[in-house]
Amino acid sequence: MTETGFSHYKISNEILRALDGLEYKNPTEVQDKVIPVALDEKDLVVKSQTGSGKTAAFAIPICENLEWAENKPQALVLTPTRELAVQVKEDFTNIGRFKRIKATAVYGKSPFARQQAELKQKSHVVVGTPGRVLDHIQKGTLALSRLKYLVIDEADEMLNMGFIDQVGAIIEQLPTDRMTMLFSATLPEDVEKLAETYMKDPIYIEIIATGVTTDKIDHALLEVEERDKFSLLTDVLTVENPDSCIIFCGTHEQVNHVCRKMDELDYPCDKIHGGMIQEDRFGVMNDFKRGEFRYLIATDVAARGIDIENITHVINYDLPTDKESYVHRTGRTGRAGNSGKAITFMAPDEREKVEEIEKYIGFSITKIDKPSLEEVTRKKAAFEEKLDAGPTLKKDKSAELNSEITKLYFNGGKKKKLRAVDFVGTIAKIDGVTAEDIGIITIQDTATYVEILNGKGLLVLQEMKNTTIKGKLLKVHKARK
Repeated sequence: MTETGFSHYKISNEILRALDGLEYKNPTEVQDKVIPVALDEKDLVVKSQTGSGKTAAFAIPICENLEWAENKPQALVLTPTRELAVQVKEDFTNIGRFKRIKATAVYGKSPFARQQAELKQKSHVVVGTPGRVLDHIQKGTLALSRLKYLVIDEADEMLNMGFIDQVGAIIEQLPTDRMTMLFSATLPEDVEKLAETYMKDPIYIEIIATGVTTDKIDHALLEVEERDKFSLLTDVLTVENPDSCIIFCGTHEQVNHVCRKMDELDYPCDKIHGGMIQEDRFGVMNDFKRGEFRYLIATDVAARGIDIENITHVINYDLPTDKESYVHRTGRTGRAGNSGKAITFMAPDEREKVEEIEKYIGFSITKIDKPSLEEVTRKKAAFEEKLDAGPTLKKDKSAELNSEITKLYFNGGKKKKLRAVDFVGTIAKIDGVTAEDIGIITIQDTATYVEILNGKGLLVLQEMKNTTIKGKLLKVHKARK
Protein backbone atom coordinates (compact mmCIF):
# COMPACT_ATOMS: atom_id res chain seq x y z
CA MET A 1 0.00 0.00 0.00
CA THR A 2 1.28 3.47 -0.86
CA GLU A 3 2.20 5.53 2.19
CA THR A 4 -0.21 8.43 2.61
CA GLY A 5 -0.04 11.69 4.52
CA PHE A 6 -2.55 10.18 6.96
CA SER A 7 -0.24 7.41 8.17
CA HIS A 8 1.12 9.38 11.14
CA TYR A 9 -2.29 9.29 12.83
CA LYS A 10 -3.24 6.34 15.01
CA ILE A 11 -5.47 4.78 12.35
CA SER A 12 -5.57 1.23 11.03
CA ASN A 13 -4.30 -0.13 7.75
CA GLU A 14 -7.92 -0.74 6.64
CA ILE A 15 -8.69 2.99 6.85
CA LEU A 16 -5.34 4.00 5.31
CA ARG A 17 -5.94 1.61 2.43
CA ALA A 18 -9.35 3.16 1.72
CA LEU A 19 -7.93 6.71 1.87
CA ASP A 20 -5.20 5.67 -0.53
CA GLY A 21 -7.78 4.28 -2.96
CA LEU A 22 -9.80 7.50 -2.66
CA GLU A 23 -6.63 9.49 -3.47
CA TYR A 24 -6.63 11.37 -0.18
CA LYS A 25 -2.98 12.37 -0.36
CA ASN A 26 -2.49 14.80 2.53
CA PRO A 27 -4.84 16.01 5.26
CA THR A 28 -6.46 19.42 4.86
CA GLU A 29 -6.04 21.87 7.74
CA VAL A 30 -9.37 20.95 9.33
CA GLN A 31 -8.58 17.22 9.04
CA ASP A 32 -5.14 17.71 10.61
CA LYS A 33 -6.58 19.57 13.60
CA VAL A 34 -9.72 17.47 14.11
CA ILE A 35 -8.58 13.86 13.55
CA PRO A 36 -6.15 13.53 16.52
CA VAL A 37 -8.65 15.11 18.96
CA ALA A 38 -11.57 13.07 17.61
CA LEU A 39 -9.58 9.83 17.85
CA ASP A 40 -9.25 10.59 21.58
CA GLU A 41 -13.09 10.95 21.66
CA LYS A 42 -13.18 14.51 23.01
CA ASP A 43 -16.14 16.81 22.24
CA LEU A 44 -15.41 19.28 19.44
CA VAL A 45 -16.86 22.51 18.06
CA VAL A 46 -15.33 23.21 14.66
CA LYS A 47 -15.74 26.47 12.77
CA SER A 48 -14.66 25.82 9.20
CA GLN A 49 -15.66 27.08 5.78
CA THR A 50 -17.47 24.99 3.22
CA GLY A 51 -15.12 23.00 0.97
CA SER A 52 -12.51 22.44 3.69
CA GLY A 53 -12.77 18.64 3.83
CA LYS A 54 -14.64 18.41 7.12
CA THR A 55 -16.67 15.26 6.29
CA ALA A 56 -13.50 13.17 6.22
CA ALA A 57 -12.34 14.99 9.38
CA PHE A 58 -15.14 13.34 11.37
CA ALA A 59 -15.68 10.20 9.26
CA ILE A 60 -12.07 8.97 9.53
CA PRO A 61 -11.87 8.91 13.36
CA ILE A 62 -15.41 7.59 13.74
CA CYS A 63 -14.76 4.73 11.28
CA GLU A 64 -11.54 3.99 13.14
CA ASN A 65 -13.23 3.79 16.55
CA LEU A 66 -16.37 1.89 15.54
CA GLU A 67 -16.76 -1.73 16.67
CA TRP A 68 -17.69 -3.87 13.67
CA ALA A 69 -19.35 -6.63 15.74
CA GLU A 70 -21.90 -4.24 17.31
CA ASN A 71 -25.22 -4.53 15.45
CA LYS A 72 -26.92 -1.36 16.73
CA PRO A 73 -25.98 2.14 15.48
CA GLN A 74 -22.93 3.64 17.17
CA ALA A 75 -22.81 6.97 15.30
CA LEU A 76 -25.50 9.47 14.29
CA VAL A 77 -24.80 12.31 11.85
CA LEU A 78 -27.38 15.08 11.41
CA THR A 79 -27.37 17.04 8.14
CA PRO A 80 -29.63 19.86 6.90
CA THR A 81 -30.50 18.35 3.50
CA ARG A 82 -31.29 14.97 1.94
CA GLU A 83 -28.57 15.33 -0.69
CA LEU A 84 -25.96 15.95 1.99
CA ALA A 85 -27.21 12.98 4.03
CA VAL A 86 -26.68 10.65 1.06
CA GLN A 87 -23.27 12.17 0.30
CA VAL A 88 -22.06 11.77 3.91
CA LYS A 89 -23.36 8.18 3.97
CA GLU A 90 -21.33 7.43 0.81
CA ASP A 91 -18.23 9.00 2.37
CA PHE A 92 -18.57 6.77 5.45
CA THR A 93 -19.08 3.71 3.23
CA ASN A 94 -15.98 4.49 1.18
CA ILE A 95 -13.71 5.41 4.10
CA GLY A 96 -14.90 2.42 6.14
CA ARG A 97 -14.93 0.05 3.15
CA PHE A 98 -12.25 -2.35 4.41
CA LYS A 99 -13.55 -2.31 7.98
CA ARG A 100 -16.96 -3.35 6.56
CA ILE A 101 -18.64 -0.25 8.00
CA LYS A 102 -22.36 -0.13 7.13
CA ALA A 103 -23.94 3.32 6.89
CA THR A 104 -27.63 4.08 6.40
CA ALA A 105 -29.21 7.37 5.24
CA VAL A 106 -32.68 8.43 6.43
CA TYR A 107 -34.52 11.49 5.12
CA GLY A 108 -37.97 12.79 4.24
CA LYS A 109 -39.82 12.24 0.96
CA SER A 110 -38.53 8.65 0.93
CA PRO A 111 -40.54 5.59 2.07
CA PHE A 112 -40.40 5.27 5.86
CA ALA A 113 -40.94 1.49 5.73
CA ARG A 114 -37.89 0.98 3.48
CA GLN A 115 -35.72 2.94 5.91
CA GLN A 116 -37.23 1.04 8.85
CA ALA A 117 -36.29 -2.27 7.21
CA GLU A 118 -32.72 -1.07 6.65
CA LEU A 119 -32.42 0.13 10.25
CA LYS A 120 -33.48 -3.35 11.47
CA GLN A 121 -30.27 -4.66 9.92
CA LYS A 122 -26.77 -3.93 11.18
CA SER A 123 -26.00 -0.23 10.73
CA HIS A 124 -22.88 1.21 12.31
CA VAL A 125 -23.63 4.78 11.21
CA VAL A 126 -26.97 6.53 10.60
CA VAL A 127 -26.94 9.79 8.65
CA GLY A 128 -30.13 11.79 8.35
CA THR A 129 -32.11 15.00 8.28
CA PRO A 130 -33.48 16.07 11.69
CA GLY A 131 -37.20 15.64 10.88
CA ARG A 132 -36.89 12.04 9.68
CA VAL A 133 -34.38 11.07 12.40
CA LEU A 134 -36.77 12.39 15.05
CA ASP A 135 -39.61 10.47 13.38
CA HIS A 136 -37.64 7.21 13.60
CA ILE A 137 -36.73 7.88 17.25
CA GLN A 138 -40.34 8.60 18.21
CA LYS A 139 -41.58 5.47 16.42
CA GLY A 140 -38.88 3.33 18.04
CA THR A 141 -37.32 2.31 14.71
CA LEU A 142 -33.88 3.85 15.43
CA ALA A 143 -32.08 2.08 18.29
CA LEU A 144 -30.14 4.54 20.47
CA SER A 145 -28.84 2.38 23.32
CA ARG A 146 -25.37 1.81 21.80
CA LEU A 147 -24.90 5.30 20.35
CA LYS A 148 -21.43 6.67 21.15
CA TYR A 149 -20.88 9.41 18.55
CA LEU A 150 -23.03 12.36 17.44
CA VAL A 151 -22.10 14.75 14.63
CA ILE A 152 -24.08 17.92 13.94
CA ASP A 153 -23.00 18.94 10.44
CA GLU A 154 -23.63 22.39 8.92
CA ALA A 155 -25.12 23.57 12.22
CA ASP A 156 -25.69 27.14 11.00
CA GLU A 157 -27.69 25.77 8.06
CA MET A 158 -29.80 23.75 10.51
CA LEU A 159 -30.55 27.06 12.21
CA ASN A 160 -31.31 28.91 8.94
CA MET A 161 -33.66 26.15 7.82
CA GLY A 162 -35.54 26.05 11.13
CA PHE A 163 -34.26 22.64 12.31
CA ILE A 164 -32.42 23.71 15.47
CA ASP A 165 -35.32 22.81 17.82
CA GLN A 166 -35.59 19.36 16.23
CA VAL A 167 -31.83 18.89 16.74
CA GLY A 168 -32.29 19.70 20.43
CA ALA A 169 -35.22 17.28 20.69
CA ILE A 170 -33.08 14.50 19.14
CA ILE A 171 -30.15 15.14 21.50
CA GLU A 172 -32.49 14.93 24.51
CA GLN A 173 -33.17 11.28 23.55
CA LEU A 174 -29.53 10.22 23.12
CA PRO A 175 -27.28 8.53 25.69
CA THR A 176 -25.41 11.21 27.68
CA ASP A 177 -22.23 9.14 27.67
CA ARG A 178 -21.24 9.98 24.12
CA MET A 179 -18.85 12.09 22.07
CA THR A 180 -20.35 15.07 20.22
CA MET A 181 -18.86 17.00 17.29
CA LEU A 182 -20.44 20.16 15.90
CA PHE A 183 -19.34 21.62 12.56
CA SER A 184 -20.43 25.02 11.30
CA ALA A 185 -19.23 27.67 8.84
CA THR A 186 -20.36 30.35 11.30
CA LEU A 187 -21.26 30.21 14.99
CA PRO A 188 -24.46 32.20 15.57
CA GLU A 189 -25.74 32.61 19.13
CA ASP A 190 -28.24 29.73 18.89
CA VAL A 191 -25.54 27.34 17.66
CA GLU A 192 -23.22 28.41 20.51
CA LYS A 193 -26.11 27.81 22.93
CA LEU A 194 -26.63 24.31 21.50
CA ALA A 195 -22.94 23.53 22.15
CA GLU A 196 -23.06 24.93 25.70
CA THR A 197 -26.22 22.97 26.55
CA TYR A 198 -25.36 19.55 25.15
CA MET A 199 -21.56 19.25 25.00
CA LYS A 200 -18.97 18.41 27.66
CA ASP A 201 -16.08 20.92 27.79
CA PRO A 202 -15.75 20.97 24.00
CA ILE A 203 -12.47 21.84 22.37
CA TYR A 204 -12.96 24.74 19.94
CA ILE A 205 -11.15 24.56 16.62
CA GLU A 206 -11.35 27.43 14.16
CA ILE A 207 -9.86 27.22 10.70
CA ILE A 208 -8.86 30.82 10.09
CA ALA A 209 -9.92 32.06 6.67
CA THR A 210 -9.36 35.37 4.96
CA GLY A 211 -13.08 36.12 5.28
CA VAL A 212 -16.48 34.47 5.31
CA THR A 213 -15.81 33.23 1.78
CA THR A 214 -12.58 31.68 0.51
CA ASP A 215 -9.99 33.81 -1.29
CA LYS A 216 -9.86 31.19 -4.04
CA ILE A 217 -13.07 32.64 -5.57
CA ASP A 218 -13.09 35.61 -7.95
CA HIS A 219 -16.37 37.53 -7.31
CA ALA A 220 -18.00 39.76 -9.94
CA LEU A 221 -21.24 41.76 -10.23
CA LEU A 222 -23.27 42.56 -13.36
CA GLU A 223 -26.19 44.99 -13.36
CA VAL A 224 -29.05 43.89 -15.63
CA GLU A 225 -32.78 44.45 -16.14
CA GLU A 226 -34.94 41.34 -15.62
CA ARG A 227 -35.98 41.22 -19.29
CA ASP A 228 -32.34 41.10 -20.41
CA LYS A 229 -31.13 38.42 -18.00
CA PHE A 230 -31.24 35.40 -20.27
CA SER A 231 -29.51 37.23 -23.13
CA LEU A 232 -26.78 38.30 -20.68
CA LEU A 233 -26.49 34.73 -19.41
CA THR A 234 -25.77 33.35 -22.88
CA ASP A 235 -23.19 36.10 -23.48
CA VAL A 236 -21.46 35.41 -20.15
CA LEU A 237 -21.40 31.65 -20.80
CA THR A 238 -19.95 32.23 -24.27
CA VAL A 239 -17.17 34.47 -22.95
CA GLU A 240 -16.41 32.47 -19.79
CA ASN A 241 -16.89 29.06 -21.48
CA PRO A 242 -17.02 27.19 -18.14
CA ASP A 243 -16.15 23.53 -17.80
CA SER A 244 -18.71 23.03 -15.04
CA CYS A 245 -21.19 25.65 -13.83
CA ILE A 246 -24.14 26.00 -11.42
CA ILE A 247 -26.70 28.68 -12.30
CA PHE A 248 -28.74 29.62 -9.21
CA CYS A 249 -32.32 30.87 -9.52
CA GLY A 250 -34.73 32.04 -6.85
CA THR A 251 -37.78 29.86 -7.63
CA HIS A 252 -38.79 26.52 -9.14
CA GLU A 253 -40.51 28.40 -11.97
CA GLN A 254 -37.38 30.37 -12.83
CA VAL A 255 -35.28 27.19 -12.81
CA ASN A 256 -37.74 25.52 -15.21
CA HIS A 257 -37.81 28.60 -17.45
CA VAL A 258 -34.02 28.99 -17.70
CA CYS A 259 -33.48 25.24 -18.19
CA ARG A 260 -36.07 25.11 -20.98
CA LYS A 261 -34.50 28.06 -22.82
CA MET A 262 -30.97 26.64 -22.47
CA ASP A 263 -32.26 23.27 -23.65
CA GLU A 264 -33.69 24.94 -26.78
CA LEU A 265 -30.17 26.23 -27.51
CA ASP A 266 -28.78 22.69 -27.12
CA TYR A 267 -26.70 23.62 -24.09
CA PRO A 268 -25.78 20.49 -22.07
CA CYS A 269 -27.88 21.23 -18.99
CA ASP A 270 -30.25 19.85 -16.38
CA LYS A 271 -32.11 21.21 -13.35
CA ILE A 272 -32.73 20.55 -9.68
CA HIS A 273 -35.22 22.09 -7.27
CA GLY A 274 -37.31 21.13 -4.23
CA GLY A 275 -40.42 20.49 -6.31
CA MET A 276 -38.85 17.46 -8.01
CA ILE A 277 -39.23 13.94 -6.63
CA GLN A 278 -36.24 12.82 -4.58
CA GLU A 279 -35.03 10.08 -6.93
CA ASP A 280 -34.91 12.56 -9.82
CA ARG A 281 -32.93 15.01 -7.68
CA PHE A 282 -30.39 12.32 -6.79
CA GLY A 283 -30.17 11.25 -10.44
CA VAL A 284 -29.46 14.78 -11.66
CA MET A 285 -26.82 15.37 -8.97
CA ASN A 286 -25.06 12.10 -9.77
CA ASP A 287 -25.03 12.89 -13.50
CA PHE A 288 -23.61 16.36 -12.78
CA LYS A 289 -20.92 14.88 -10.51
CA ARG A 290 -19.89 12.55 -13.33
CA GLY A 291 -19.76 15.42 -15.82
CA GLU A 292 -22.63 14.12 -17.98
CA PHE A 293 -23.66 17.75 -18.58
CA ARG A 294 -21.98 21.11 -18.02
CA TYR A 295 -24.68 23.44 -16.66
CA LEU A 296 -26.83 22.77 -13.60
CA ILE A 297 -29.73 25.19 -13.10
CA ALA A 298 -30.77 25.06 -9.45
CA THR A 299 -32.52 26.61 -6.49
CA ASP A 300 -30.69 26.84 -3.15
CA VAL A 301 -31.30 23.11 -2.59
CA ALA A 302 -27.99 22.54 -4.45
CA ALA A 303 -26.10 25.08 -2.30
CA ARG A 304 -26.31 23.23 0.98
CA GLY A 305 -23.03 21.42 1.54
CA ILE A 306 -22.95 19.49 -1.74
CA ASP A 307 -19.36 18.61 -2.61
CA ILE A 308 -18.68 18.35 -6.33
CA GLU A 309 -15.11 18.74 -7.48
CA ASN A 310 -13.94 21.19 -10.12
CA ILE A 311 -17.00 23.42 -10.49
CA THR A 312 -15.33 26.33 -12.25
CA HIS A 313 -18.21 28.84 -12.16
CA VAL A 314 -21.24 29.81 -10.11
CA ILE A 315 -23.72 32.27 -11.60
CA ASN A 316 -26.36 33.92 -9.41
CA TYR A 317 -29.03 34.44 -12.07
CA ASP A 318 -31.27 35.67 -9.25
CA LEU A 319 -29.86 37.33 -6.15
CA PRO A 320 -30.09 35.05 -3.09
CA THR A 321 -32.74 35.94 -0.52
CA ASP A 322 -30.24 36.17 2.35
CA LYS A 323 -26.55 36.92 2.78
CA GLU A 324 -25.70 33.45 4.13
CA SER A 325 -27.08 31.86 0.96
CA TYR A 326 -24.62 33.92 -1.09
CA VAL A 327 -21.75 32.29 0.80
CA HIS A 328 -23.20 28.79 0.42
CA ARG A 329 -23.96 29.25 -3.28
CA THR A 330 -20.58 30.69 -4.22
CA GLY A 331 -18.88 28.10 -2.00
CA ARG A 332 -19.74 25.41 -4.57
CA THR A 333 -16.72 26.65 -6.54
CA GLY A 334 -13.16 27.26 -5.33
CA ARG A 335 -13.12 24.01 -3.35
CA ALA A 336 -10.23 21.82 -2.20
CA GLY A 337 -7.62 24.42 -3.18
CA ASN A 338 -8.99 25.03 -6.68
CA SER A 339 -9.85 28.52 -7.92
CA GLY A 340 -13.32 29.50 -9.12
CA LYS A 341 -15.45 32.36 -10.34
CA ALA A 342 -18.76 33.66 -8.92
CA ILE A 343 -20.78 36.02 -11.13
CA THR A 344 -23.90 37.68 -9.72
CA PHE A 345 -26.68 39.36 -11.71
CA MET A 346 -28.18 42.39 -9.96
CA ALA A 347 -31.30 44.34 -10.91
CA PRO A 348 -30.96 48.16 -10.57
CA ASP A 349 -33.24 48.17 -7.51
CA GLU A 350 -31.24 45.43 -5.70
CA ARG A 351 -28.21 47.56 -4.76
CA GLU A 352 -29.22 47.56 -1.08
CA LYS A 353 -29.36 43.75 -0.96
CA VAL A 354 -25.91 43.55 -2.52
CA GLU A 355 -24.53 46.01 0.04
CA GLU A 356 -25.87 43.75 2.81
CA ILE A 357 -24.05 40.78 1.25
CA GLU A 358 -20.85 42.82 0.89
CA LYS A 359 -20.98 43.88 4.54
CA TYR A 360 -21.39 40.23 5.55
CA ILE A 361 -18.52 38.88 3.44
CA GLY A 362 -16.27 41.82 4.32
CA PHE A 363 -15.41 43.16 0.86
CA SER A 364 -16.97 44.87 -2.15
CA ILE A 365 -17.88 42.70 -5.11
CA THR A 366 -16.22 44.05 -8.23
CA LYS A 367 -18.73 45.48 -10.69
CA ILE A 368 -17.84 44.50 -14.24
CA ASP A 369 -19.14 45.53 -17.66
CA LYS A 370 -21.37 43.28 -19.71
CA PRO A 371 -19.49 41.37 -22.40
CA SER A 372 -19.25 43.44 -25.59
CA LEU A 373 -20.63 42.18 -28.91
CA GLU A 374 -17.05 42.07 -30.20
CA GLU A 375 -15.89 39.93 -27.25
CA VAL A 376 -18.85 37.53 -27.59
CA THR A 377 -18.21 37.18 -31.33
CA ARG A 378 -14.50 36.56 -30.75
CA LYS A 379 -15.12 33.83 -28.16
CA LYS A 380 -18.05 32.13 -29.93
CA ALA A 381 -16.00 29.64 -31.96
CA ALA A 382 -14.21 28.25 -28.88
CA PHE A 383 -17.53 28.04 -26.99
CA GLU A 384 -19.24 26.13 -29.82
CA GLU A 385 -16.24 23.84 -30.20
CA LYS A 386 -16.56 22.82 -26.55
CA LEU A 387 -20.31 22.30 -26.99
CA ASP A 388 -19.73 20.05 -29.99
CA ALA A 389 -17.04 18.07 -28.16
CA GLY A 390 -19.61 16.72 -25.70
CA PRO A 391 -19.08 15.97 -22.01
CA THR A 392 -15.74 15.18 -20.40
CA LEU A 393 -16.57 12.62 -17.74
CA LYS A 394 -15.01 13.25 -14.35
CA LYS A 395 -13.03 10.59 -12.56
CA ASP A 396 -15.01 9.07 -9.71
CA LYS A 397 -12.59 8.69 -6.80
CA SER A 398 -14.62 5.84 -5.34
CA ALA A 399 -14.77 3.95 -8.67
CA GLU A 400 -11.25 2.55 -8.31
CA LEU A 401 -11.93 1.65 -4.70
CA ASN A 402 -15.09 -0.20 -5.73
CA SER A 403 -13.82 -1.70 -9.01
CA GLU A 404 -12.68 -4.99 -7.48
CA ILE A 405 -15.84 -5.50 -5.44
CA THR A 406 -18.43 -8.15 -6.29
CA LYS A 407 -21.75 -8.16 -4.47
CA LEU A 408 -23.17 -11.65 -3.93
CA TYR A 409 -26.78 -12.58 -3.16
CA PHE A 410 -27.66 -15.53 -0.88
CA ASN A 411 -31.27 -16.72 -0.50
CA GLY A 412 -31.20 -16.91 3.29
CA GLY A 413 -31.21 -14.39 6.11
CA LYS A 414 -32.61 -13.71 9.56
CA LYS A 415 -35.49 -16.20 9.21
CA LYS A 416 -32.91 -18.96 8.77
CA LYS A 417 -31.10 -17.67 11.90
CA LEU A 418 -28.09 -16.56 9.85
CA ARG A 419 -25.72 -13.88 11.17
CA ALA A 420 -22.87 -11.91 9.62
CA VAL A 421 -20.29 -13.96 11.54
CA ASP A 422 -21.65 -17.14 9.93
CA PHE A 423 -20.89 -15.77 6.46
CA VAL A 424 -17.48 -14.39 7.47
CA GLY A 425 -16.48 -17.65 9.16
CA THR A 426 -17.50 -19.79 6.16
CA ILE A 427 -16.16 -17.58 3.35
CA ALA A 428 -12.82 -16.91 5.12
CA LYS A 429 -12.13 -20.69 5.09
CA ILE A 430 -12.02 -20.77 1.27
CA ASP A 431 -8.45 -21.25 -0.01
CA GLY A 432 -7.00 -17.89 -1.08
CA VAL A 433 -9.65 -15.88 0.82
CA THR A 434 -9.31 -14.13 4.21
CA ALA A 435 -11.66 -12.04 6.35
CA GLU A 436 -10.01 -8.94 4.82
CA ASP A 437 -11.55 -9.93 1.46
CA ILE A 438 -15.07 -9.64 2.86
CA GLY A 439 -16.82 -6.29 2.72
CA ILE A 440 -20.18 -5.04 3.92
CA ILE A 441 -22.73 -7.73 4.81
CA THR A 442 -26.43 -6.85 4.70
CA ILE A 443 -28.74 -9.43 6.25
CA GLN A 444 -32.47 -9.17 5.50
CA ASP A 445 -35.28 -11.49 6.56
CA THR A 446 -34.98 -13.85 3.56
CA ALA A 447 -31.82 -12.69 1.77
CA THR A 448 -28.23 -11.69 2.48
CA TYR A 449 -25.89 -9.52 0.40
CA VAL A 450 -22.14 -9.92 0.85
CA GLU A 451 -19.50 -7.73 -0.79
CA ILE A 452 -16.37 -9.63 -1.80
CA LEU A 453 -13.28 -7.41 -2.20
CA ASN A 454 -9.96 -7.56 -4.01
CA GLY A 455 -11.25 -9.22 -7.18
CA LYS A 456 -12.06 -12.50 -5.42
CA GLY A 457 -15.80 -12.42 -6.10
CA LEU A 458 -15.88 -15.11 -8.79
CA LEU A 459 -13.73 -17.46 -6.70
CA VAL A 460 -16.10 -17.10 -3.71
CA LEU A 461 -19.15 -17.41 -5.97
CA GLN A 462 -17.96 -20.75 -7.39
CA GLU A 463 -16.97 -22.18 -4.00
CA MET A 464 -20.17 -21.13 -2.24
CA LYS A 465 -22.35 -22.95 -4.75
CA ASN A 466 -21.26 -26.17 -3.03
CA THR A 467 -20.53 -24.94 0.51
CA THR A 468 -23.03 -24.88 3.38
CA ILE A 469 -23.48 -22.05 5.89
CA LYS A 470 -24.60 -23.35 9.31
CA GLY A 471 -25.48 -26.63 7.57
CA LYS A 472 -27.64 -24.90 4.93
CA LEU A 473 -26.79 -24.91 1.22
CA LEU A 474 -27.99 -21.54 -0.08
CA LYS A 475 -28.58 -20.39 -3.63
CA VAL A 476 -25.95 -17.81 -4.54
CA HIS A 477 -25.47 -15.53 -7.53
CA LYS A 478 -24.15 -12.07 -8.37
CA ALA A 479 -26.48 -9.44 -6.96
CA ARG A 480 -28.41 -7.46 -9.52
CA LYS A 481 -27.57 -3.75 -9.63
